[in-house]
Amino acid sequence: MSALIDVILPVFLVIGFGYAAARAGLFGESAVDGVMRFAQNFAVPCLLFASISRLDLAAHFDLGLLFAFYAGAFSCFGLGYFGSRLLFDRPVQDSVAIGFACLFSNTLLLGLPITERAYGPDALASNFAIISVHSPLLYAFGITVMELVRSRGLGHSAPKLARQVGLAILSQPLVIGISAGIFVNLTGLPLPGSVWSAVEMMMRAALPTALFGLGGVLYRYRPEGDMKAIAMVCALSLLVHPAITYGLGRWVVGLDVAQMRSAVITGAMAPGVNAYLFANMYGVAKRVTASAVLLATGACIVTTWVWLQILP
Repeated sequence: MSALIDVILPVFLVIGFGYAAARAGLFGESAVDGVMRFAQNFAVPCLLFASISRLDLAAHFDLGLLFAFYAGAFSCFGLGYFGSRLLFDRPVQDSVAIGFACLFSNTLLLGLPITERAYGPDALASNFAIISVHSPLLYAFGITVMELVRSRGLGHSAPKLARQVGLAILSQPLVIGISAGIFVNLTGLPLPGSVWSAVEMMMRAALPTALFGLGGVLYRYRPEGDMKAIAMVCALSLLVHPAITYGLGRWVVGLDVAQMRSAVITGAMAPGVNAYLFANMYGVAKRVTASAVLLATGACIVTTWVWLQILP
């Protein structure tokens, strides 16, 4: 119970403050959009840039870690897609968006602060290794699948489709921050101390600002749409993904304790707001993904506590 109080609740209290402020009319939609734009387009990319540029890639970029986490993620995409098609008779494009919601864990706004509060700042190296490929890999996959589905029968050439997918991925601020961090890390490019000081100021604002803004975003969502599909997304995100990661990490690739903690906790997070933004970008399954983000984020309080008890 102390893990629930000391680790998880502070994170959700910040989210709750943002939700309450939005509900009371103290945090209008334009303010929410501005805060989230600052967090997602500027502060969080700075956090990712600084963390990845200083990360010992040779020590922490472990293929077993990535396999355990992403095998769980892509398995849940497949289960979500086929469950949506076969169980709920959803259109193909809806099913891709619902599968993407099962695929895209909230690695940043929930995974980082919960892991840090549970195990300390030094435990985040494996989190950043996962995050370093998270947005580029999953956006590349999701956009590619959706564009292939949408282009069926339209006669788009392979170069045109590749260019369309590439531009959509490379324009993501998170991907830009990650790419810049990897570039500085691999080249050893020296940056002035004043630049690092400015980046660190932005870093300190990233998580609390993003969490508070997330509360305001969640206020807009309503638990509506197909509740069975929503329940499926929640179950796959909160239970199946971390369970697959735990099984692979423990019995197949043999992750150490720190890697296991980061991989499972990150996999156990609710779908990120980007899951809704992906659906909104294509105008499909918006109600299901929005409601899944809201309900899974709330349920995450309990399920994360359970995973913290299971982990060593």
